Amino acid sequence: MKKALFIISILFITMSYGQEVKQVPQINVSGEGKVKVIPDEASIEVTVETKGSNAKDVKKQNDEKIEVALKFIKKMNLSAADYKTQRVSLNPQYDYEKKKHSYNATQTIEILLRDLSKYDELMGGLVDAGINRIDNVTFQSSKMADYESEARKLAIKQAKLKAEDYVSVLGQKVGRAMTISDNSQHNYPQPRYAAMKMMESSDSAPRETLAVGEINITANVTVSFILE
Repeated sequence: MKKALFIISILFITMSYGQEVKQVPQINVSGEGKVKVIPDEASIEVTVETKGSNAKDVKKQNDEKIEVALKFIKKMNLSAADYKTQRVSLNPQYDYEKKKHSYNATQTIEILLRDLSKYDELMGGLVDAGINRIDNVTFQSSKMADYESEARKLAIKQAKLKAEDYVSVLGQKVGRAMTISDNSQHNYPQPRYAAMKMMESSDSAPRETLAVGEINITANVTVSFILE
Protein backbone atom coordinates (compact mmCIF):
# COMPACT_ATOMS: atom_id res chain seq x y z
CA MET A 1 0.00 0.00 0.00
CA LYS A 2 2.82 2.40 0.93
CA LYS A 3 4.62 1.51 -2.31
CA ALA A 4 1.48 2.28 -4.33
CA LEU A 5 1.07 5.65 -2.59
CA PHE A 6 4.74 6.46 -3.28
CA ILE A 7 4.32 5.73 -7.00
CA ILE A 8 1.15 7.86 -7.17
CA SER A 9 2.97 10.73 -5.45
CA ILE A 10 5.80 10.55 -8.01
CA LEU A 11 3.32 10.58 -10.89
CA PHE A 12 1.52 13.60 -9.40
CA ILE A 13 4.78 15.53 -8.96
CA THR A 14 5.87 14.67 -12.52
CA MET A 15 2.53 15.82 -13.95
CA SER A 16 2.68 19.05 -11.94
CA TYR A 17 6.24 19.76 -13.13
CA GLY A 18 5.21 19.13 -16.71
CA GLN A 19 2.47 21.69 -16.39
CA GLU A 20 4.86 24.26 -14.85
CA VAL A 21 7.34 24.15 -17.76
CA LYS A 22 4.67 24.69 -20.39
CA GLN A 23 6.18 26.81 -23.14
CA VAL A 24 4.86 30.31 -23.68
CA PRO A 25 4.42 31.26 -27.37
CA GLN A 26 6.85 34.03 -28.26
CA ILE A 27 8.19 35.93 -31.25
CA ASN A 28 11.73 37.28 -31.51
CA VAL A 29 12.23 40.37 -33.71
CA SER A 30 14.89 43.02 -34.28
CA GLY A 31 14.39 46.75 -34.53
CA GLU A 32 16.50 49.70 -35.61
CA GLY A 33 16.15 53.36 -34.80
CA LYS A 34 18.04 56.14 -36.60
CA VAL A 35 18.43 59.80 -35.74
CA LYS A 36 20.40 62.24 -37.90
CA VAL A 37 22.08 65.06 -36.01
CA ILE A 38 24.08 68.09 -37.12
CA PRO A 39 27.19 68.34 -34.87
CA ASP A 40 27.54 71.43 -32.72
CA GLU A 41 30.98 70.79 -31.17
CA ALA A 42 34.31 69.13 -31.93
CA SER A 43 37.01 67.31 -30.01
CA ILE A 44 40.41 68.31 -31.43
CA GLU A 45 43.89 66.91 -30.81
CA VAL A 46 46.84 68.98 -32.02
CA THR A 47 50.56 68.47 -31.50
CA VAL A 48 53.82 70.40 -31.60
CA GLU A 49 56.66 68.19 -32.81
CA THR A 50 60.27 69.38 -32.70
CA LYS A 51 63.39 67.56 -33.88
CA GLY A 52 67.08 68.30 -33.34
CA SER A 53 70.44 66.99 -32.28
CA ASN A 54 70.42 68.37 -28.73
CA ALA A 55 67.80 67.07 -26.27
CA LYS A 56 67.78 70.20 -24.12
CA ASP A 57 67.37 72.55 -27.09
CA VAL A 58 64.67 70.38 -28.67
CA LYS A 59 62.65 70.30 -25.46
CA LYS A 60 63.06 74.07 -24.97
CA GLN A 61 61.92 74.90 -28.52
CA ASN A 62 58.95 72.59 -28.18
CA ASP A 63 57.92 74.17 -24.86
CA GLU A 64 58.17 77.67 -26.33
CA LYS A 65 55.82 76.77 -29.19
CA ILE A 66 53.36 75.13 -26.81
CA GLU A 67 53.40 78.25 -24.63
CA VAL A 68 52.47 80.41 -27.63
CA ALA A 69 49.71 77.96 -28.60
CA LEU A 70 48.23 77.95 -25.10
CA LYS A 71 48.24 81.75 -24.97
CA PHE A 72 46.35 81.83 -28.25
CA ILE A 73 43.79 79.31 -26.96
CA LYS A 74 43.18 81.53 -23.93
CA LYS A 75 42.63 84.52 -26.25
CA MET A 76 39.93 82.50 -27.99
CA ASN A 77 38.01 82.68 -24.69
CA LEU A 78 37.73 78.92 -24.33
CA SER A 79 36.88 77.62 -20.88
CA ALA A 80 39.91 76.33 -18.97
CA ALA A 81 38.03 73.04 -18.56
CA ASP A 82 37.83 72.63 -22.36
CA TYR A 83 41.53 72.20 -23.11
CA LYS A 84 44.35 70.22 -21.53
CA THR A 85 47.75 68.70 -22.20
CA GLN A 86 47.22 65.13 -23.33
CA ARG A 87 50.72 63.74 -23.98
CA VAL A 88 54.33 64.90 -23.55
CA SER A 89 57.34 62.98 -24.87
CA LEU A 90 61.06 63.34 -25.59
CA ASN A 91 62.60 60.40 -27.41
CA PRO A 92 66.11 59.70 -28.76
CA GLN A 93 66.37 58.57 -32.39
CA TYR A 94 69.20 57.09 -34.42
CA ASP A 95 69.70 57.36 -38.18
CA TYR A 96 71.56 54.20 -39.19
CA GLU A 97 72.33 55.53 -42.69
CA LYS A 98 73.84 58.81 -41.48
CA LYS A 99 74.98 57.27 -38.19
CA LYS A 100 73.73 60.24 -36.22
CA HIS A 101 71.73 60.62 -33.02
CA SER A 102 68.81 63.02 -32.77
CA TYR A 103 65.88 63.80 -30.50
CA ASN A 104 62.17 64.16 -31.08
CA ALA A 105 59.98 66.14 -28.66
CA THR A 106 56.18 66.21 -28.85
CA GLN A 107 53.37 67.66 -26.81
CA THR A 108 49.69 67.15 -27.57
CA ILE A 109 46.81 69.42 -26.57
CA GLU A 110 43.22 68.20 -26.51
CA ILE A 111 40.58 70.87 -27.12
CA LEU A 112 36.80 70.74 -26.86
CA LEU A 113 35.43 73.38 -29.22
CA ARG A 114 31.81 74.12 -28.33
CA ASP A 115 31.28 76.68 -31.11
CA LEU A 116 32.07 75.30 -34.57
CA SER A 117 31.91 78.78 -36.11
CA LYS A 118 35.31 79.36 -34.46
CA TYR A 119 36.90 76.27 -36.01
CA ASP A 120 38.83 77.96 -38.85
CA GLU A 121 40.00 80.81 -36.65
CA LEU A 122 41.18 78.37 -34.00
CA MET A 123 43.01 76.02 -36.36
CA GLY A 124 44.63 78.86 -38.30
CA GLY A 125 45.84 80.52 -35.12
CA LEU A 126 47.22 77.26 -33.76
CA VAL A 127 49.23 76.64 -36.92
CA ASP A 128 50.58 80.20 -36.76
CA ALA A 129 51.54 79.56 -33.13
CA GLY A 130 53.67 76.55 -34.09
CA ILE A 131 51.26 73.59 -34.10
CA ASN A 132 52.51 71.32 -36.89
CA ARG A 133 50.32 68.23 -36.45
CA ILE A 134 46.55 67.80 -36.43
CA ASP A 135 46.15 64.32 -34.96
CA ASN A 136 42.39 63.99 -34.71
CA VAL A 137 39.16 65.95 -35.10
CA THR A 138 35.92 64.29 -33.99
CA PHE A 139 32.58 66.00 -34.45
CA GLN A 140 29.86 65.37 -31.91
CA SER A 141 26.70 66.75 -30.36
CA SER A 142 26.33 68.32 -26.93
CA LYS A 143 22.97 66.52 -26.66
CA MET A 144 24.23 63.08 -27.64
CA ALA A 145 22.56 61.29 -24.71
CA ASP A 146 19.14 62.71 -25.67
CA TYR A 147 19.51 61.64 -29.30
CA GLU A 148 20.69 58.16 -28.32
CA SER A 149 17.60 57.81 -26.11
CA GLU A 150 15.40 58.85 -29.03
CA ALA A 151 17.05 56.28 -31.30
CA ARG A 152 16.48 53.49 -28.74
CA LYS A 153 12.77 54.34 -28.50
CA LEU A 154 12.46 54.29 -32.29
CA ALA A 155 14.17 50.89 -32.38
CA ILE A 156 11.68 49.43 -29.87
CA LYS A 157 8.74 50.87 -31.81
CA GLN A 158 10.02 49.34 -35.06
CA ALA A 159 10.50 45.95 -33.37
CA LYS A 160 6.90 45.98 -32.09
CA LEU A 161 5.50 47.02 -35.48
CA LYS A 162 7.47 44.23 -37.13
CA ALA A 163 6.09 41.69 -34.64
CA GLU A 164 2.54 42.92 -35.23
CA ASP A 165 3.01 42.50 -38.99
CA TYR A 166 4.08 38.89 -38.55
CA VAL A 167 1.25 37.81 -36.24
CA SER A 168 -1.54 39.80 -37.91
CA VAL A 169 -2.14 36.99 -40.39
CA LEU A 170 -2.26 34.41 -37.58
CA GLY A 171 -5.11 35.92 -35.64
CA GLN A 172 -2.86 36.55 -32.63
CA LYS A 173 -1.78 39.66 -30.76
CA VAL A 174 1.57 40.91 -29.51
CA GLY A 175 1.74 40.93 -25.73
CA ARG A 176 4.30 42.23 -23.29
CA ALA A 177 8.03 42.07 -23.90
CA MET A 178 9.90 39.19 -22.24
CA THR A 179 13.49 40.21 -23.05
CA ILE A 180 15.20 43.18 -24.69
CA SER A 181 18.79 43.05 -25.95
CA ASP A 182 20.65 46.21 -26.92
CA ASN A 183 23.00 45.60 -29.87
CA SER A 184 23.87 49.23 -30.55
CA GLN A 185 27.27 50.45 -31.67
CA HIS A 186 28.06 54.16 -31.74
CA ASN A 187 29.96 55.43 -34.75
CA TYR A 188 30.80 59.09 -35.21
CA PRO A 189 31.80 60.67 -38.53
CA GLN A 190 35.39 61.46 -39.30
CA PRO A 191 36.13 65.09 -40.21
CA ARG A 192 36.26 66.17 -43.80
CA TYR A 193 38.51 69.19 -44.09
CA ALA A 194 41.16 70.59 -46.37
CA ALA A 195 44.00 69.23 -44.25
CA MET A 196 46.07 72.15 -42.92
CA LYS A 197 45.71 74.19 -46.08
CA MET A 198 44.56 77.72 -45.41
CA MET A 199 42.57 79.58 -48.04
CA GLU A 200 44.68 82.49 -49.26
CA SER A 201 42.58 83.76 -52.16
CA SER A 202 41.30 86.69 -50.11
CA ASP A 203 42.28 87.95 -46.69
CA SER A 204 38.80 89.34 -46.11
CA ALA A 205 36.90 86.25 -47.25
CA PRO A 206 35.89 83.79 -44.52
CA ARG A 207 37.77 80.51 -44.67
CA GLU A 208 35.79 77.30 -45.03
CA THR A 209 38.02 74.29 -44.63
CA LEU A 210 35.61 71.56 -43.56
CA ALA A 211 32.18 70.04 -44.05
CA VAL A 212 31.04 68.38 -40.85
CA GLY A 213 28.05 66.61 -42.39
CA GLU A 214 25.71 64.74 -40.07
CA ILE A 215 26.08 62.24 -37.26
CA ASN A 216 24.03 59.10 -37.80
CA ILE A 217 22.99 57.83 -34.38
CA THR A 218 21.74 54.25 -34.63
CA ALA A 219 20.23 51.94 -32.03
CA ASN A 220 19.68 48.21 -32.63
CA VAL A 221 17.61 45.96 -30.38
CA THR A 222 16.32 42.40 -30.28
CA VAL A 223 13.00 41.92 -28.47
CA SER A 224 11.08 38.79 -27.45
CA PHE A 225 7.32 39.39 -27.22
CA ILE A 226 4.69 37.07 -25.75
CA LEU A 227 1.94 36.08 -28.20
CA GLU A 228 -1.65 36.31 -26.96
